[in-house]
Amino acid sequence: MSGLLPFAAALDQLLTGVEPLPAETLPLDACAGRVLAEDVSARLTQPPFAAAAMDGYAIRWTDLHRPWQVVGESAAGHGWPGTLGAGEAVRIFTGAPVPAGADVIVVQEEVARTGETARLTGEGPPRIGAHIRPQGQDFAAGERLLAAGTRLSAAHLGLAAAGGHGTLAVVRRPRVTLIATGDELVLPGATPGPGQIVSSNPAMLTALLRAAGAEVYDPGLIPDNRAALAAALTAAEADLIITIGGASVGDHDLVVPVLKELGAALDFWKIALRPGKPLLAGRLGGTRVLGLPGNPVSAFVTALLFAVPLVSRLAGRAHDLPLETLPVAAPLPANGARRDHLRARRTPAGAEPFARQDSALLSLLAQAELLIIREAHAPAAPAGTPVTCIALDMFHSVF
Repeated sequence: MSGLLPFAAALDQLLTGVEPLPAETLPLDACAGRVLAEDVSARLTQPPFAAAAMDGYAIRWTDLHRPWQVVGESAAGHGWPGTLGAGEAVRIFTGAPVPAGADVIVVQEEVARTGETARLTGEGPPRIGAHIRPQGQDFAAGERLLAAGTRLSAAHLGLAAAGGHGTLAVVRRPRVTLIATGDELVLPGATPGPGQIVSSNPAMLTALLRAAGAEVYDPGLIPDNRAALAAALTAAEADLIITIGGASVGDHDLVVPVLKELGAALDFWKIALRPGKPLLAGRLGGTRVLGLPGNPVSAFVTALLFAVPLVSRLAGRAHDLPLETLPVAAPLPANGARRDHLRARRTPAGAEPFARQDSALLSLLAQAELLIIREAHAPAAPAGTPVTCIALDMFHSVF
């Protein structure tokens, strides 16, 4: 295994110097899931006036236990313009401005009213200021509402809207071009001819990369032809080009030689990883390039370990995968010189690796809830030994 770059060194080399992409300004309804590029401060005070928290009557606390003369009404969007005097009350509704002079609201269930005269019939409010939301209770103009780097949720967008913002500056989504190569491939939904198989990787990787924050472009299947591959590579307008297949050393594996012909600089090629040894990384001009293996499980694992962190960092997101320590449910043999990733399921006894780990078995990948990480040269692990796992079920549900 001499000459194979260790996993940690390869990932560190890939991510060194990677910064979030420049910002773009978008309307709020296009910002969900995006990452803020700059702090957001309130342009408004919320609420902008003292507001009623309940339906009832606005009065002066000192008048609580005497009859009141109802002199007007305050509704949301239609406040009462006067100043409350001694013995006076204003009928008020939730969200309406509290009249000047009033300092408490009596809820309507504790008031008896005859014509324009009203009085307290219940226990009344517990204190002065009860059932009134003070001006600026939520936030004041100039206050920081959201910090740069925040990944925007629905609640964040509501807060920004209330603070007076109709647009936000967010980190631009990384543009990723997927290039799947192979004469043997046909598009999903087509019937394969003799010696052909369906191209399943682009659909799988597109979903994975979009979940990490990317915009993904797929130009279609590229044949095993130098000119066609070179044309696809040079036509890509992307922050990251991901090739799928063709990165090994066979006569029909053209990715590396074509990249070299185009003047690409390769940072590494082949790493101490299982599945996924024939992984390459480099640059073609100003565009990053990742070359993934063609076997579906190898493509998925290398994309998860390398493409997802890279795209996440470009998108301004945290890029740590969800890890979990569980007892292994069955004994594991000693590992070799490559870091391994075993597909597994959750059981009451812990992480149970599947008996078959072939890198072409998509059915088992679809069933996998975990990837058990076996570091290079890890000793044999009896059942019950704690093992570190990538929690695929958590990744798919929250990433």
